[in-house]
Amino acid sequence: MRFFLSFIIVLLVQTVSIGDEANRDKPVKAVESVQLENYIGLWCEIAKIPNRFQKSCYKNTTAFYELRKDGRINVINSCVKKDGSVIQAKGIARIADPSNAKLKVSFVRFLGFSLFWGDYWIIGLDEDYRYAVVGVPSRKYGWILSRTPVLEDEDLLHINNLLINQGYNPDDFIKTRHIQ
Repeated sequence: MRFFLSFIIVLLVQTVSIGDEANRDKPVKAVESVQLENYIGLWCEIAKIPNRFQKSCYKNTTAFYELRKDGRINVINSCVKKDGSVIQAKGIARIADPSNAKLKVSFVRFLGFSLFWGDYWIIGLDEDYRYAVVGVPSRKYGWILSRTPVLEDEDLLHINNLLINQGYNPDDFIKTRHIQ
């Protein structure tokens, strides 16, 4: 019985891996549309693919988006380091597609100009804007965001399937700590 159960588990893992590999050949797709008025506000980072620009973040990572009069979006990412100090990165986002699902974001300003624009594609979005999944065409970066620091298991399962369908490996994402 144990052998049979182990065999089934290995088979399921291999099936997910094969599906994940097959989907990596397909391009990442953004959601069909985003209502910016519903998207702006505070988001808690639930998980991310580790990256160099967040390596000092220890807990309570958030992203705050604010719509500007010129149609762009102010971005304030913040987190708490191990020593308790807060890090903030202020940036700006511009719409890169009529669907509002593809943005370009810059956190570097020099002499009033924003430099080094990076992709920010909303590839998954709850219909009530309770959670969002953000990715990039290369799949090098990815974030799972929520309006609350914790998501329901059902939502996490849905997001896991979405990541696989988008060619991401869900195991690449690490959970973000949210501690008072």
